[in-house]
Amino acid sequence: MKIVLLSGGSGKRLWPLSNDMRSKQFLPLLQHPDGGTESMVQRVWRQLGAAGLSSSSYVATGRAQVELLESQLNNETSIIVEPERRDTFPAIALAATYLYSIEGVSLDEVVAIMPVDPYVSEDFFEHVKGLELAIRETGAQLALMGVVPDSPSESFGYIVPSGADHAAVQRVECFKEKPSTEVAEALITQGALWNCGVFAFRLDTIINLLIEKNLPIQYDEMSRQYRSLPKNSFDYEVVEKLAHIVVTRYSGQWRDLGTWNTLTDEMTSAVYGKGSVTEDCHNTHLVNELEIPITVIGLSNVVVAASPDGILVSDKSHSPRIKELSGDWNQRPMFEERRWGQYKVIDFMQVDDGRNVLTKRIAITAGRNLSYQYHLKRSEVWTIIAGEGEIILDGSYRRIAAGDVVLVPEGMKHSIRAITDLELIEVQSGSDLIEEDIVRLSLEWSEILSFIHSS
Repeated sequence: MKIVLLSGGSGKRLWPLSNDMRSKQFLPLLQHPDGGTESMVQRVWRQLGAAGLSSSSYVATGRAQVELLESQLNNETSIIVEPERRDTFPAIALAATYLYSIEGVSLDEVVAIMPVDPYVSEDFFEHVKGLELAIRETGAQLALMGVVPDSPSESFGYIVPSGADHAAVQRVECFKEKPSTEVAEALITQGALWNCGVFAFRLDTIINLLIEKNLPIQYDEMSRQYRSLPKNSFDYEVVEKLAHIVVTRYSGQWRDLGTWNTLTDEMTSAVYGKGSVTEDCHNTHLVNELEIPITVIGLSNVVVAASPDGILVSDKSHSPRIKELSGDWNQRPMFEERRWGQYKVIDFMQVDDGRNVLTKRIAITAGRNLSYQYHLKRSEVWTIIAGEGEIILDGSYRRIAAGDVVLVPEGMKHSIRAITDLELIEVQSGSDLIEEDIVRLSLEWSEILSFIHSS
C-alpha cells in the first residue's frame, strides 16, 4: 500500500502566522511527546512512522512548499512536486503517474490519499491500512474513511451509507456537502459519517481513467501538460462518476485544526513566545512571533496572534472571519522558513533615487547552506551578528564570524554555509526586490565547493 499526503492551501484562517508561503500545517504549535513543539505535518509524519507507513508514503505539494517540507521533515520523505497550484484532481492524477512511471508501482497496488494535516490519534493510521482490505474484499472502485460524528456540524461534508446497520464496511449511497445543522442531525440518524478526505483506490483505476480522458500516464509528460488539466476537485472529476464506492467507519479521534478556535483547543500552553496572559483570563491564548512582549489582561475566550505579517486580536468564536479579510491584503510574506533556516523581514523602504531597500534577519541552521546563486536586480550587504560560517564569492573561499561584513554586488555568484547556527542581517538594494530574482547554480555544498578557484 502506498500513501500520498496532499499538502497545499494558504491557511488564511490562521493569519497572521500562516501565509502563502507557510500554510497552517507548518506552524510549530502542537506539543511533541518528548517535550517541545511540532507542526501538524511533523506530527502526522511521526505517526506514519510509528504505524510503519512512512517508508511507503509520499507528499504531493507545490514548488513553494518543497523547501519547508524538506526542512521540517529532515529530507525524510519523497516529494511529488506540482508545477503549479490547481486542485485535488490534477494533484492526484500527477501523483498516480509518478507512482506508475517513476516508482514502478504495480497497477494492482492500493493507493491511499489523505490530507497532510489531520489531528488524529495513532489508531487512525491502523484504520488507513484497513482501506486496502476494504478494496480487496468488496471490489469497490473507491474506499473512503468516514468519521463517526460527535455533533451535527455544518463545517464538514457527510458520507451517507446505504442502510443504517453501522457495519464496518458499507456501500455509499450519496454525499452531502456541508449541510445545515438541521439536515446534519437528520443525516446522522441515518448513519451518515463525516468525510475526512481519506480514501483509497487501486492504481489502475486512476491510470485507466487518465487513458480514457486522453491524458498522459507518464510523469514527465503529465508535468508538462499540468497547466491544461481541468482545475477540478477529485470529488467532482472522479468520485461523483464512480458506481461502486464503499466507506469504512472510524470512531476515534479526528479534528480539523484549521481555525484559531480549534487549534488553540489542542495547544498545551496559553502563551507561545514573549508575553503573558493574566490569571483572570479564561480560555485565552497568546501566540507571539515578534521580539517585543505582548500582555493580555482580563480577556476571556480570546486569541491574540502576532507575527511579522500582522497582529490578530479576536474572540475565538469569530476568528474564522479573518479569512474574509486577509484576502484583501496584498503584501509579501514577512516571515518564511526554508530548507536552510528562516528569515524575517525587518524593514522595507524606497529611497529618493528610485531604489528599494529591504532588510532581513536571517538564521541559517548549522550544517546547512544557501544555494550558489546570483541576482540580476539587486546587491546585498551581510552583517554577521552571531555564529561562524564559510562563504564563496565568485569562486573565492573564506571563513566568517560575528562582526564580519560581506558585500555581494549585483551579478556576483555567492553562497554561505553555517558551521554553527549563524545569524546575519541582510540589506538588499535594487530596482526589484523579489524572491524570484535568484539564478541558482548549485544546491549541495559538496558541489558548490567545486566552484572554488585554485590559487
